[in-house]
Amino acid sequence: MNKIIVDQLPQKKGLIAARGKPLTLLGQELKVGDKAPEFQVVDNSLNPVKLSDFRGKVVLISATPSIDTGICDLQAKRFNKMATEVTDDVVILSISMDLPFALARWCGATGSDKIKTLSDYQDWNFGLQYGLVIKETRLLARSVWIIDKGGVIQYIQYVVNQPTEPDYDDAFQALKKLTA
Repeated sequence: MNKIIVDQLPQKKGLIAARGKPLTLLGQELKVGDKAPEFQVVDNSLNPVKLSDFRGKVVLISATPSIDTGICDLQAKRFNKMATEVTDDVVILSISMDLPFALARWCGATGSDKIKTLSDYQDWNFGLQYGLVIKETRLLARSVWIIDKGGVIQYIQYVVNQPTEPDYDDAFQALKKLTA
């Protein structure tokens, strides 16, 4: 995608907010039961990573606005800890618009090595496929997604008030149901 024309993208307003102000999400709207769209992001070394790279695994995606903010830092650390409590057939991805270099620095500084930190900065491919690009900030909306081994979305949690953490317990319970 060379040029993104925001006004020509599908939009939904009011699903999420920050400090009481409704925000607009750009991109495709997905529901539980939908086939998870393929996406391509990059890892901390700028290598392409696709959803299909994890075929046959349960995938939990933790989407955050920026790893360098307090809530996003807590969210990524919490999912990194959760990754130590799941089986090998689960992969946990943390996706943001942060540059891969910032993600690599964060991983090193926090010792987080169980989640895969990925960047959608190049062309918003993940964000637009999953309807998570915030029009007003050009960042990803805080959310949690769980995709089963067959590539079907089984869980979606939009964090309505963006400057707050997701419901980790609810996400973990949904994950355990798929891996039991």
